[in-house]
Amino acid sequence: MLGPGRAEPPVYDCTVPSERLNGNDIYFERSGTGPRLLFINGSGSTLERAKPTIDMLRPHFDLAAHDQRGLGLTEVPTTPWTMADHAGDAIALMDHLGWDTCRVWGISFGGMVAQELAVTVPARIERLALLCTSAGGDGGASYPLHQLAALPPSVRSETAARIMDTRFTPDWLAAHPGDRLIVEQLNAANLTEKTPQQLRGEHLQLEARRGHDVWERLHRISCPTLVAAGRYDGLAPVENSERIASRITGSELRVYEGGHLFIAQDHRAFPELIEFLATPA
Repeated sequence: MLGPGRAEPPVYDCTVPSERLNGNDIYFERSGTGPRLLFINGSGSTLERAKPTIDMLRPHFDLAAHDQRGLGLTEVPTTPWTMADHAGDAIALMDHLGWDTCRVWGISFGGMVAQELAVTVPARIERLALLCTSAGGDGGASYPLHQLAALPPSVRSETAARIMDTRFTPDWLAAHPGDRLIVEQLNAANLTEKTPQQLRGEHLQLEARRGHDVWERLHRISCPTLVAAGRYDGLAPVENSERIASRITGSELRVYEGGHLFIAQDHRAFPELIEFLATPA
């Protein structure tokens, strides 16, 4: 109970048709209750694939998340786009929701978008969590996934495992069933048959990713920022997170025991990230 005269906070559980935002039909979902949180997902990942993470966040936040342009139920534009367009989509969603400000969770590619968003509209970001990501330019780049996509499937799966976590050798996976399950789930997801339109959307997203570079603009970020990295991440090496943290005044760097998916490997990570993002503004 909240006491006399205080209304219960709204609980959102809303799945909506695509809305025309920033020139594209963008599918988004809003759910949960608490501080407003914009969730921005990784390369090639849809809301459907992110559901386990979103389900863990929604008890703590009024959470909005969208299928990024080219992915899932969101439109694949007819022409190439840039990281600035991805940030523009996020801003358009905030505007549509009536959110003047919010907290932001950006993971991997989503962390790149979150950086672009935060340097574009710094006053609108209350708190920022940047997970396993890179700044580009002199701040270091993440692994070139557009090259990985060109490999034969069997080679691609083995290479993907090793860049997700540099410890993931066959011997390591044989001895660590939890990590082996992570790899098996990733391989199963990557073997899912995709339509030409889906493949085109993923390709264009990776092309936009190639141009990511916010290094010289990171100083514009002024909100409380947590930069989180996996110690054994070969996709977004920990050194890249160290550089990001060095560039954002007052930011905090935390390194967890795991690779690119450290939030599933280090039990400390998720509660600490929720605690940081839920801290009153």
